[in-house]
Amino acid sequence: VQVVESGGGLVQTGGSLRLFCAASGFSYDAYAMGWVRQAPGKEREFVAGINRSAFATHYGDSVKGRFTIFRHPANNTVTLRMTSLRSEDTATYYCGTSTSTLPMRVASFQSWGQGTQVTVSS
Repeated sequence: VQVVESGGGLVQTGGSLRLFCAASGFSYDAYAMGWVRQAPGKEREFVAGINRSAFATHYGDSVKGRFTIFRHPANNTVTLRMTSLRSEDTATYYCGTSTSTLPMRVASFQSWGQGTQVTVSS
């Protein structure tokens, strides 16, 4: 099981960014997936989760209405679309796999990628 994140970078406040997670070593419906993030000096925070069939999603309160998670069975990838970015969204974002039906918290995930950095500046 391996996931690799990409798409991070520097963006201005109010801007948008897409993060990508490429999964390998398992079929697209073997795991639920999602994203968490960690800012310097802070604990990991749940961002978004999506179930195996991609019909159900769940978001952390701080990103609800601004972030959207998608899942693409054809190429076994997951995308996190981030809009209306704020300085407090600055963090390293990690894609994870989960045996839960629908990941809803950090503890839902069992494995992670290396992360991709997102920096939101004013």
